[in-house]
This record gives sequence, C-alpha cells and structure tokens, in this order.
Amino acid sequence: MDIWNVDKLVLFIAFVIPGFLLLKTSAVLGLDSAADSSKQVIDAVAYSCINYAVLAWPILKVESSGLRISNKEMYVAFYAFVVLVAPMLLAFGWKFLRTTQQLQKIVPHPVGKPWDFFFRQRQRYWVLVTFKDGKQVGGRYDSRSFASATPAGEQLYLEEAWALNDTGGFERPRQDSAGILILGNELRSIEFFNMLQEESNAKQAESTESRSEGVAAHSGQSASAS
Repeated sequence: MDIWNVDKLVLFIAFVIPGFLLLKTSAVLGLDSAADSSKQVIDAVAYSCINYAVLAWPILKVESSGLRISNKEMYVAFYAFVVLVAPMLLAFGWKFLRTTQQLQKIVPHPVGKPWDFFFRQRQRYWVLVTFKDGKQVGGRYDSRSFASATPAGEQLYLEEAWALNDTGGFERPRQDSAGILILGNELRSIEFFNMLQEESNAKQAESTESRSEGVAAHSGQSASAS
C-alpha cells in the first residue's frame, strides 16, 4: 500500500492524526497510560470518529455555508482546528469532567495513584518520612523540590533536609545539605505538615519573644533609673 498516495494520505491525516493527538494528550494528562503507538491505530481511528461526532454541527454549518469557495484561508484554518486543536481540547475537557464529583460516581478519578494526586497540587509542606526500618528524616518540600509521576516509580526530592529533635519535630536545617532524595521502595509512610501554619506559628513565637525581651529591657532600664 502506497501511503504517500494523496487520497490515502488525506484519509490518514483525517482519521488517524486527531485520534493520536487525543490519545497522547490524555497520556500526558494522566488519563491513560502511554502505550506503543503501533498498538493504538484502531483506538486512534475510533477517537477521530468521536472528535468528528462532537464537532458534527459546526462542520455541517461550514460545509453548507460555502466557506470553501468564499474564504479558503478560513476554511483551511477551521479544519486545522478540527484535526489538530480540537482533539487536545477534548482531552482537557474529559479530564475536567472526570474530576467532578458527579461523574466520579460513574467513572473513576483520572489520577490512578494518591502519590500523583497529592504531588500534582504543588503545595508547600514540611515532610516527615518514615522508612521501613523505622528511621525518620524530615525536610522541606517547596518550589525547588520534585516528586516523580506515573509510570515512573515513586521518588521524592526534598530541597532542604532538616534535623529532627527527640520528639520528631523539625529543629533546624542540616548544615551544608543540598537536599535529600528518597526512594519509594524504602518508604513506610510520609506525613505532611502545612508550611504556612508552621511559619505563622514561628513568626508568632518570634514576635512574642521579641516583646518579652523588650519588656525585660524596659524593666531593667526602669530599675537602673530608680
């Protein structure tokens, strides 16, 4: 079969490319696991048909409007949108729908693992890691930290490693540390603490300590004056 024949090339672009774009976008968004492209041809054709079914009304309107003759540039731009852009938008829309509470009663959440669900939120936390042997390490998960995502195995990089006190609290940053890399197969659990609340408590403690020192200094000056 000569795929470079014009008619066959048009059919390939029309009924395979949109589906591939939808599948690849879905894989990037975590809706489906990435698979070998050679095994997805049938799925690509099926998704291409769904893409055209969703856009059937605007396609019929364009074809009946005579746009092909009156404005060829707009006609080509419309079908470029249909073939190249609309499939990706459908993937984003499908992901949004699958995250709603109503649809989750019928279909599962698009994110398969709690690890991915949590770390995709990109929030800042203090992290307390417990290993299988009972050892604990603490650190700061912030903008320069990183967590792996499916299909890669669970790994976590904390940009700051912190020394823990006897009660398991965060005492101070470890000196000369550039962070810590944690492998998922060694983990028993990970506990997260809200960083904003911890920072707020620390600022309150510093403020209280400063006021106490100020009161003590003022009292000392008063005593000296007397």
